Amino acid sequence: MLAALTGMGLSAAAGLNAYIPFLVVALVARFTDVITLPAAYAWIESGWAIGIGALLLLVEVVLDKVALVDTVNDAIQTFVRPATGGLIFAATAAADDLEQSSGLLAENPWIAVVLGVLLSGVVHGAKATVRPAIDAGSLGTATPVVSAAEDGASVGLSLVAVFWPVLVIFALFGLLAALVWLLVLVRGWRQRRRARAGG
Repeated sequence: MLAALTGMGLSAAAGLNAYIPFLVVALVARFTDVITLPAAYAWIESGWAIGIGALLLLVEVVLDKVALVDTVNDAIQTFVRPATGGLIFAATAAADDLEQSSGLLAENPWIAVVLGVLLSGVVHGAKATVRPAIDAGSLGTATPVVSAAEDGASVGLSLVAVFWPVLVIFALFGLLAALVWLLVLVRGWRQRRRARAGG
């Protein structure tokens, strides 16, 4: 159960920023005993994977703060974020299975991949849908603020998923509430813009 909660939290975090949960898992696995990755996933904690992940994170953090550029970046990330979500869910489920060699995820590792892809894909889809409206509604002024909030949420969700997986459900509800709030905000911006254009 905890492995599934960890995987869910990390996959949702990957939907916001693919490289943050990847690096959290890589660094925790490399420098602590909290996560022990099986041989098939040991490359995640290698120096070259951490270096490439850090470089890609830096690029993502910069590009995602610029209005319109963030939309292009989100289009590119449509493939990366779900794939990372699936990878991280599978890796952490497999790591847990080393210790408890039974259970649904141990017997069907493909389930972890599918769940990770789906969950991160849903979060990414919501982000990619809301962000262009925020860019347009705020004339780009809210873009860096919203992006920084998403990065913070990805870091927080990743850390909760790894260290306190029982809290993942609450964190996911919080993420859902934030997305709903953003959708309501975007709808309000659109209605005000239509009213101004009509009047």
